[in-house]
Amino acid sequence: MKKVFLLSGLLTLVSFGMSNAQNGVPLDDVTEKSLVATHPMLSYPHTDERDVFWEKRIWELIDIRTLKNQPFRYPPRPFFQILVDEIMNGNIRAYSTEDDKFSKELSPEEISELLASRDTVLTFDPETYEEQIQVVTNDLNPEDVYLYRLKEIWWVDSKYSQLKVRILGIAPIIEVTDDNGNFKYYKPLFWIYYPDARKVLARHRVFNPWNDACTLTWEDWLEMRFFDSVIIKESNVHDRRIEDYATGIDALLEGQKIKDEIFNFEQDLWSY
Repeated sequence: MKKVFLLSGLLTLVSFGMSNAQNGVPLDDVTEKSLVATHPMLSYPHTDERDVFWEKRIWELIDIRTLKNQPFRYPPRPFFQILVDEIMNGNIRAYSTEDDKFSKELSPEEISELLASRDTVLTFDPETYEEQIQVVTNDLNPEDVYLYRLKEIWWVDSKYSQLKVRILGIAPIIEVTDDNGNFKYYKPLFWIYYPDARKVLARHRVFNPWNDACTLTWEDWLEMRFFDSVIIKESNVHDRRIEDYATGIDALLEGQKIKDEIFNFEQDLWSY
């Protein structure tokens, strides 16, 4: 009887492996995963203007070098590479960083220009040994993008008596250096209008650090706010950032103060 069970189990394993081997490539899992391609994305519920009791615009900074934000950098695909590929394929629209109101759309050709830098290199002709100036084009390394700027709206919905938040825009940021490699300033490359990009991001998996069997998409990750960020600006009459009046640890404390004020506002509003 034991031999019968062993033979049956062996045949089951063999047939399982053969049925899942397509084009000579074995299945690197226990089953085909298709939930990302088929699961529906929930639309934002309608919010009436009369239900917005209180509202605040917030700008935050995500540093993917921190432990909690590591999925932005690592497989299945880096987040920045997903954005660039979908822009080039015409599935996501990118906007200029001249402002953060998504007022000027950029073409794929303009994005290509932003992602490439040109340098002049001095070379010598191998036959005449004459000096020649050669223009070299260098593509942006995705590893150089480790900062993202978020534009958000926090508001109190009086209909549901709830504090809500919605991401409006995402902008990848790079460092700009001089010829000697010294840091000069941070430069945002382009803006992505997040509400329009949600449907595309809902088709790309993100690494789930808690359970490999539970499939998460980038839309899930951002909506559930699994990332770590710091506030760098709130809407104010002077339109200034925190870095304009505070630096170092004082800037971090100021950002945390703004976040605490938002949550305390909600708690104080519905206390009895």
